Amino acid sequence: MEFEYETKTGSLRVYTPREIDECAASELRTEVDMLIDNYQIRRLIFDFMNTEFMDSSGIGMLIGRSRKMGYSGGYVEADHLNERVWKIFTLAGLPKLISVVKEEVYD
Repeated sequence: MEFEYETKTGSLRVYTPREIDECAASELRTEVDMLIDNYQIRRLIFDFMNTEFMDSSGIGMLIGRSRKMGYSGGYVEADHLNERVWKIFTLAGLPKLISVVKEEVYD
């Protein structure tokens, strides 16, 4: 599976796939970690514009990337959350770890 991403100085935007299941989460983890290390990323943005589903392995992947970024003085943001993904985020407590772009979420 190939993922789309954009890098700018110190920043990485990852466009997440339609479904983040165990397979996609594992591949995202590997690729994002490599990009963080190679490009010295301090700001990591997950763009959920195309994502409709995320299971617990996706949640774990996000928590792990949040910790990794925290160790290096960086941070993680989430963008373009639809109502379904927002519910998953809140139930998992992810807004405590990951900054969410407020105008895109559903309350």
